[in-house]
Amino acid sequence: MSEPTAASPHHEYEKVIKDSATEVASFTGNDKTAVQRLQNFLHTSPSAVSLIVLVAALLVFGILLGGKFFSAFSLTLILQQVAITGIVGAAQTLIIMTAGIDLSVGAIMVLSSVVMGQFTFRYGLPVELSILCGFACGALCGFINGVLVARMKLPPFIVTLGMWQIVLASNFLYSANETIRAQEIETTAPLLQFFGNTFRIGGAVFTYGVITMVLLVAVLWYVLNHTAWGRHLYAVGDDPDAAELSGVNVKRMLISVYMLSGVICALAGWALIGRIGSVSPTAGQFANIESITAVVIGGISLFGGRGSILGMMFGALIVGVFSLGLRLLGTDVQWTYLLIGVLIIVAVAVDQWIRKAAG
Repeated sequence: MSEPTAASPHHEYEKVIKDSATEVASFTGNDKTAVQRLQNFLHTSPSAVSLIVLVAALLVFGILLGGKFFSAFSLTLILQQVAITGIVGAAQTLIIMTAGIDLSVGAIMVLSSVVMGQFTFRYGLPVELSILCGFACGALCGFINGVLVARMKLPPFIVTLGMWQIVLASNFLYSANETIRAQEIETTAPLLQFFGNTFRIGGAVFTYGVITMVLLVAVLWYVLNHTAWGRHLYAVGDDPDAAELSGVNVKRMLISVYMLSGVICALAGWALIGRIGSVSPTAGQFANIESITAVVIGGISLFGGRGSILGMMFGALIVGVFSLGLRLLGTDVQWTYLLIGVLIIVAVAVDQWIRKAAG
């Protein structure tokens, strides 16, 4: 009978490697630091950061201003001020979630409102038909953007920058820089001012524009989280090649997203008439920047595929809280822009940090 041989050095080496791998896997799987757990939580709940900032801002201004800030009228005034930004921000959210960007949303909004007004007062069309024409205008602009991005493979930044200039110029040329006054609209076509109508609940004053913003965000949240279209949108934003391989028609998806964005911009144009009372070709000049600001502060990744439309609404509300709070404190308006600029940079830095959790 032969004697048992000693284990070879090679077998001992393999055993050490296997044991070490088991220990490392056990450590990384079960012993995450508090920072790593926070990082993972924020990765799975992208709107949490903006909600925390919103609550903190409300508390700070509430302490500094007391009942003057926390009155029902002041809080609903914030909602009224951000209603247009929130609606346009919803359109911008859809585009940015596909890893794109739309610099033309503000111009499309204004052109759609001008079409609604001009078709009613210049051509004498029924106001309902004029409103539909405004929506058609928004959808057409979005369709052109979508085709250029999806089929021509042009960068979204360049496409929408060009579309912004084209739509802006078309707006001024078509309207001849003419404003349709609030008195004319009120007597002839009050439906155009519908979203500016108010109603009270106790001391709170709401407009139908505010209700529309909240309902729009709620509907899009459901669509993005509980429908195939929403899952496909996230997939396209995360990795369009992988989405294509899994059966998603990426080109059709992108065109549908840009078209829906255009329709939402037209809705914002109708709400804008209600907000300012008139049809002005010079209104809403900064809507594109304000919408991007709300999206970025809301924790929606500029790299696409991650974020929540609720975060966009929180981001818009943060801007509204800072604007009203600093105004009530009597500070220079430039402090508002300074703080919002800081928030934008911090939000992008936090997004980069959170993305490491998925790496």
